[in-house]
Amino acid sequence: MTDPAWTQAALTAARPQALGALLRYFRDLDTAEEAFQDACLRALKSWPVNGPPRDPKAWLIMVGRNAALDGVRRRGKQAELPPEEVLSDLEDAEAALADRLDGSHYRDDILRLLFVCCQPELPDTQQIALALRIVCGLTVPQIAKAFLVGEAAMEQRITRAKARIAQANVPYEVPSAAERSERLAAVAAMVYLVFNAGYSAGNNPARGELCGEAIRLARLLLRLFQTEPEIMGLTALMLLQHARAAARFDAAGEIVLLDDQDRALWDGKLIAEGLALIDKAMRSRRPGPYQVQAAIAALHARAARPQDTDWAGIDALYAALERMQPSPVVTLNRAVAVSKVHGAAEALALIEPLEPRLAGYFHFHGARGAFLLQLGRGQEAHAAFDRAIALAGTPAEAAHIRLHLDRLIRENAEKTG
Repeated sequence: MTDPAWTQAALTAARPQALGALLRYFRDLDTAEEAFQDACLRALKSWPVNGPPRDPKAWLIMVGRNAALDGVRRRGKQAELPPEEVLSDLEDAEAALADRLDGSHYRDDILRLLFVCCQPELPDTQQIALALRIVCGLTVPQIAKAFLVGEAAMEQRITRAKARIAQANVPYEVPSAAERSERLAAVAAMVYLVFNAGYSAGNNPARGELCGEAIRLARLLLRLFQTEPEIMGLTALMLLQHARAAARFDAAGEIVLLDDQDRALWDGKLIAEGLALIDKAMRSRRPGPYQVQAAIAALHARAARPQDTDWAGIDALYAALERMQPSPVVTLNRAVAVSKVHGAAEALALIEPLEPRLAGYFHFHGARGAFLLQLGRGQEAHAAFDRAIALAGTPAEAAHIRLHLDRLIRENAEKTG
């Protein structure tokens, strides 16, 4: 009997490619989504009983396509879809489909899906919301929380985006070279969102497959835009972040802080590829935000030990990123480097003005608590940590803050002892 948790995770990981293929078949976002949801419902019913298929993506594409076609047949008073026991035994048909999933017929399905979401007629906020919903499979409440808007408003935003795509009669194919260039920045942002959907999911191997899928997409973009330094930077950034995957969680599934990670577990092959890409990108002398973020990740990757980290270099890179992309979150990240180079007092002074904009952001209160504790302001620090834990969106986030708190209390005790 298949573990229901595994089934749910497998459905999440299969979503981008399965939905992309269904979109190519039906050329309509709503139809493709309904077909995928129908296939997921059948999977939740049959996989725990009959066991998982050899290739979940192929199974979902096959069943979703058949379910959507059955809807057309029923409307035409024709034959219905075969019984569930027949659908659950798709080995022969599924095998042929699975053999072609990595071929040219399917290779561009997710890229096509991303370009569809990144229609230039749509406002940036609608593009991002649509990609998070369609490609990453996030729920409307999750997306609304990320955008700090109400669920009803976000539902309307996504509905309007779909309607505008339908009204524009968008061709469901990879755009021309000129159109690809126009939409490249938006598509790169969507690829990074797919990566972050997997990276931020915690110790979930199936969900983590989204990281690998995003890297595959970035490599595909790199083949299309071989001299574009920002695509090199994006690919390098994801490779360097994903290289730490095996060390990010302990045996109990708890987060391991960067300084505590076993660097022997970092993937040297991915690091070498990422470092080569960011070095090549920076030689172009056309810096951009992805390159700067990748350069920061590269400085962490090059440090054999935590104490070898070039924090002054990281501070300088974050300062450059602040100029390119002014953001309170960038400043908050920079404050960590500032605390390493100039001390907690300067870091605290840097982030204090951010409070009105980051009052609901748990990382802000966690960082503030860390700096206060280092300054010996224990009561204020604990209040900040309590606020961070209250704002944490998941148990993993709350545990992350508690881990920081425990470590800082231990380090402070060692200093004062």
